[in-house]
Amino acid sequence: MRVLSIVTLVSPNGEYGGPVRVALNQARALREAGHEVVVAGGARGFGTDLPHELDGVPLRLFPARTIIPGIGFAGLCAPDLQQWLKHAARSVDIVHIHAARDLVTLPAARWLRKARIPYVMQTHGMIDPSRNPLAFPLDLFITRPALRGAKAVFYLTDRERTDLGAVAGQRPNLVQLANGVPQSSNASLPAAGTEVLYLARLARRKRPQLFVEMALALAEEFPHVLFTLVGPDEGEGPAVQRLIDEADAQGKLSWEGPLAPGATNERLARATVYVLPSVDEPYPMSVLEAMSVGVPVVITDSCGLAPAVSEIGCGIVVDDSLDALIGAVAALLRDGALTRSMGQAGALASRDRFGMPAIAEALARAYR
Repeated sequence: MRVLSIVTLVSPNGEYGGPVRVALNQARALREAGHEVVVAGGARGFGTDLPHELDGVPLRLFPARTIIPGIGFAGLCAPDLQQWLKHAARSVDIVHIHAARDLVTLPAARWLRKARIPYVMQTHGMIDPSRNPLAFPLDLFITRPALRGAKAVFYLTDRERTDLGAVAGQRPNLVQLANGVPQSSNASLPAAGTEVLYLARLARRKRPQLFVEMALALAEEFPHVLFTLVGPDEGEGPAVQRLIDEADAQGKLSWEGPLAPGATNERLARATVYVLPSVDEPYPMSVLEAMSVGVPVVITDSCGLAPAVSEIGCGIVVDDSLDALIGAVAALLRDGALTRSMGQAGALASRDRFGMPAIAEALARAYR
């Protein structure tokens, strides 16, 4: 099959996070299964020389710009992408839109529906009922018709299924699709030193400041442990850096800034424990990626992966309190055998339960 995948934003530092990694993982797996796949989207941060390939996947990128300031990625648009799509979409069998409430993916879905070109949508937990006054007209005229017109709408969790039904007004063709991760060559590598890692955008929902507070609480008992934040700033960066500066942790607590998407697995493999303090996180790719390299995870019970982590035994699920976070990380740092066994369980599950070949098969079935 000939597949065109559309994402909102591709950038050198991976600032758009999970949806782009999901799209690239899917594209690679589909290409390995014999399909033709191109990923298209808006782009910024590359200068005038936009890449034509990333991680072995062909790209077709177009300059993205902000036309509505102050609302983050939702204010992005890529007009040249919309023009190109009107020609390119007619030569493919299916268009896979990694959709959010933005002015890149939703206009694409709107045009495809009107042109009667088959498409599927995958919303990554980003489209849910909203009280934002801008969301109502957008959903009424674009989001709702786009969901209803899709050949399939992929959802991750029961909560997302309910949310999509509420936004659509009537149930679209909802199909459950898990995120997967490629088998990692780093899974058997031992961690270099002892490090507790946060690797995610520094956004309020992800609670990076709580990670810093946890690190400061544990520093005295574990003076040999490094506590590191990695990821681009999305509003919390100045506060996080201020806390780090005030702590004077002598290099044991640091924020390294953004990381190129292709370096994620290698960076995770160097950690001893991966911590994501987010609340209401739908299905974080970073948790799956940590599992794939054999690193135990600590997440909250509102995370969409919490049931799987508990069932697999590849980490510790806590409530949203600081004390619970401190206790979980301390338990792993005190018990090397527990840390290793949880890491091994995660690596095994990432291959058997979250492997990409099964995801590619499910996509191909839905596309037909």
